[in-house]
Formats: sequence, structure tokens, C-alpha cells
Amino acid sequence: MPESKPQTPCPTCGKAVTWSEASPWRPFCSERCRLIDLGDWLEERHRIPGRDTAFLPPDENQH
Repeated sequence: MPESKPQTPCPTCGKAVTWSEASPWRPFCSERCRLIDLGDWLEERHRIPGRDTAFLPPDENQH
């Protein structure tokens, strides 16, 4: 019995993507969906939760 490859939904459009070398844009289904997601990050439509460091005193704003 052939082993089935895992699948995941494309984060942009929801289409099923097989997780294998045959899917070069994984976890996206296509380059288009990958670029849409990148654009969303660049336009700050996606954010990672955390506290805003812009308003901290100077000594706490050092990384």
C-alpha cells in the first residue's frame, strides 16, 4: 500500500497542498498565494502579538 503524503490547506486560499518536493511553494499552493501572503505581512495586515516597544522608556527599548 503506497504511503499517503500529508496535506495542509493553503494559508491564503484554503486549497489542499500535498507536503512533498512536488509542491515547491508549500505551505502555499502557488507562487501567487505566497506573494499575496508576503504582501499582507509587508502591509502589516498580519501581526505577531506582543507589547509595543515604541512607547517604552529608552533603557527598556534596548534589544
